[in-house]
Amino acid sequence: MASRLHAFNRFELKYLVPVDQAAGIRDELAARMDTDPHSPVGGYGVWSLYYDSPELRFYWEKIEGLKFRRKLRIRHYGDLDGATDESPVCVEIKQRVNRVTQKRRITLPYGVARQLCDGREMVEHAPSESPFIHEVLDLVVRLNLQPTAITGYQREALVGRAADTGLRVTFDRRIRGRDRDFHFGVETPENRFTIPPHMSVMEIKVNERTPHWITDLAARRNLNLVRISKYVQSIEAFGLAPRSVFHVNEADCPPPTPTEELPLQQRPAQDAASMKVGAQ
Repeated sequence: MASRLHAFNRFELKYLVPVDQAAGIRDELAARMDTDPHSPVGGYGVWSLYYDSPELRFYWEKIEGLKFRRKLRIRHYGDLDGATDESPVCVEIKQRVNRVTQKRRITLPYGVARQLCDGREMVEHAPSESPFIHEVLDLVVRLNLQPTAITGYQREALVGRAADTGLRVTFDRRIRGRDRDFHFGVETPENRFTIPPHMSVMEIKVNERTPHWITDLAARRNLNLVRISKYVQSIEAFGLAPRSVFHVNEADCPPPTPTEELPLQQRPAQDAASMKVGAQ
């Protein structure tokens, strides 16, 4: 069996950007970057099921700023409509070592991934995948990990060219999720926005050094670095933990005024009911 394991290290910088401004930034970046070949017009869906202990160990490791910390998740790319046990997903351990983000993941059929993470059972794998599979099993058994939150968003991605081949910039919008109904194939899930829908998260990801022209762009557009975690935001938005210094507060992200109104499909929901409907 060929190995399905993939691993990489990188540095990540995050910015919270209004959706209506993100389009202009994306257009400027496109002059020096290419559209990710896997990113269609309008972007693609990214859905992640996060596992944590009953005491929310991974959440608190982030809040407390541990130099070494990990998260376990199952990630699905694309539309969730029609997700079955045969749909390919990634079982991923994302860890932070000082300032470096490291990811290790294996692509498995969804049913097999659930057998591994939910059923806590050994699954068929290549010899080169054995250390990773055993690490996942050790985490779920030793820490009693269980499904805790699902996050989803629409992502557009650009990749660097020439001397910037290690550069990747993503724009995530319509960031939403739920704290129940953890199967990806749920027909009518009750998602809700966890970050105001008129805001997006821009991430700059590099292998080593951020190109100077990227930092110039950020300075010129008055972009401010934020320490945001979609998982942490979800945990706090669902009331599973008190709101921390990392939380994006709605009051700090007022929607556009009527004179700056977004196109209809990008307008923020106006009440709790529409927040749920718009998050599907």
